[in-house]
Amino acid sequence: MNVLVTGSDGFVGRNLCAVLRRLADVRVMEYDLASPPRSLDEGLACAEVIFHLAGVNRPQHPSEYQTGNAGFTAEICRRLVDLGRAPKIVLTSSIQAELENPYGVSKRAAEEALRQYCEETGAVGVAYRLKNLFGKWCRPNYNSVTATFCHNVARGLPIQLSDPANGVDLTYIDDVIAAFVRELTSSGDEPGSFRIAGPLPSTLTTLGELASLIESFRAHRETLLVPDFSSAFVRALYATYLSYLEPGDFAYALDVRTDARGSLAEFVKSPTFGQVFVSRTRPGITRGNHYHHTKAEKFLVVEGEAVIRFRSILDGTDVVAYRVSGRDFRVVDIPPGYTHSIENAGTGELVTIFWASEVFDQRRPDTQALNVLPESPAP
Repeated sequence: MNVLVTGSDGFVGRNLCAVLRRLADVRVMEYDLASPPRSLDEGLACAEVIFHLAGVNRPQHPSEYQTGNAGFTAEICRRLVDLGRAPKIVLTSSIQAELENPYGVSKRAAEEALRQYCEETGAVGVAYRLKNLFGKWCRPNYNSVTATFCHNVARGLPIQLSDPANGVDLTYIDDVIAAFVRELTSSGDEPGSFRIAGPLPSTLTTLGELASLIESFRAHRETLLVPDFSSAFVRALYATYLSYLEPGDFAYALDVRTDARGSLAEFVKSPTFGQVFVSRTRPGITRGNHYHHTKAEKFLVVEGEAVIRFRSILDGTDVVAYRVSGRDFRVVDIPPGYTHSIENAGTGELVTIFWASEVFDQRRPDTQALNVLPESPAP
């Protein structure tokens, strides 16, 4: 299948082309302002589907809305008529097509040009009235508040809020691209039909909430607290924020606590998930010898040899032992009500990943000291 993408170097175009290039049996032809004119000619001459993304949204003069949006769409339609072709066209429009501002009027006129083309040629046309988009590769300090916030916060730069209470309805770029890809195989449209696509998933938030959430992403490196990833919007926004980090800022150090036993560092925390930390333990050293009433844990040795021991705080003497190795990736559950310990039983350093069901709270530690191995009776 031959597919032409106009506006291929824009935000939506880059994301769309990255996906299309990986599809089997799809040949992607790209056109943008810097492309030679022949690339558009070649695409119009053979494309079976055209994603018409090119347009104007920040012109130097309002008249450019009409020429860049409605005018260019009408030109593409005329050239296809002259070629005697009727490929399917997917047009990126805007929810502002419902309004009477210059931008909205130009987008509505582009839709109408596509509608007329479909009626004349029997082609299928689809217009997506997109909301405020966000995702990787969106240009900051242009027309996306999310891109600007992510770019500035990732660099420690200030952000400006016109009114924190102002609402903003956001759609993730991957949802747009998924809908576009489905158009390649959609077969429910009658020849000569034109439709406005149904609304894509979106999240209504406020500028203040958006800014606070993005700022919390940067603070994660200090607090180690991850956001609520049960929300698809938060997952998408966090991924977007990370895409604005500068290449030299991908890595960061953890706060490592070191003593005679070895070292330990907390990794991530979440009020709903608990926390993960990692330790290095010297040979012959035992950690733990405590129990919890409610907190549950998991131990995973990733390097070295260890013995993990348990003793119920009720029956007193029976000790259960698990010998584990970093070669096996074997997880050991730590139930409440059992005092437990982990001993480095090897000759090298022991590296262990720990998960706890609760974030440690100094005011309510739920950690009671008690040796696993009963003390030897006095002689």
